Amino acid sequence: MKRMGMIFRAKANKALDRAEDPRETLDYSYQKQLELLQKVRRGVADVATSRKRLELQLNQLQSQSSKLEDQGRKALALGREDLAREALSRRAALQQQVTDLETQHSTLQGEEEKLTLAAQRLQAKVDAFRTKKETIKATYTAAQAQTRIGEAFSGISEEMGDVGLAIQRAEDKTAQLQARAGAIDELLASGALDDQSGMHKDDIQAELDRLSGGTDVELELQRMKAELAGGSSQQAIEGGTGQSQSQQPQDTPRFDKQ
Repeated sequence: MKRMGMIFRAKANKALDRAEDPRETLDYSYQKQLELLQKVRRGVADVATSRKRLELQLNQLQSQSSKLEDQGRKALALGREDLAREALSRRAALQQQVTDLETQHSTLQGEEEKLTLAAQRLQAKVDAFRTKKETIKATYTAAQAQTRIGEAFSGISEEMGDVGLAIQRAEDKTAQLQARAGAIDELLASGALDDQSGMHKDDIQAELDRLSGGTDVELELQRMKAELAGGSSQQAIEGGTGQSQSQQPQDTPRFDKQ
């Protein structure tokens, strides 16, 4: 089971490595950094909002404290010492709240300054990463294009490999058909196979046909020469032939009388 798990993880890692695009990974990392920077900015805004709220409360408490002090002065001037004492007591309670709020305000202000500084540093890092990311992406794209061009020229790319295999298969089939056609022609010429269409002839028949054709040509040539020799010669030949044929019936009765 341990070995199977290791094999599965190795296969999965190899598949992920083939599917991973460094450019997409860089873009995803940049997006995550932007999200983190946005969170930091929102944190700074929240701290600033809390600080502002404390400042408003401090202003209200300080205004109430000043009002109670004036009321105590007026009460003491009117001879109402008890009212003046009560006003001063309430003012003292408000001053304690003011002190607590001022402490919280100082703390929030410090946190706000730290978050602002962190946001500025993070912004600088994000900007630097963006520049580096674009540089790496451009370099990777150029290297990828150069690799594909080199593979295309050398014929080791997948696309060119498929084209090369297709050409090789076409050449093999063509050579096979040519060899088969040549073998059939040799078998027909030797008489090992019969030509059912009657179009193919063996060597002996072809030689006989050639001689027969040559004899016909010679006979036709002699006939044309005889025609061109003149009509007189032809008539003389025909007249001589007629006399010999007409005398033969006369001689025959004479021979019979003897």
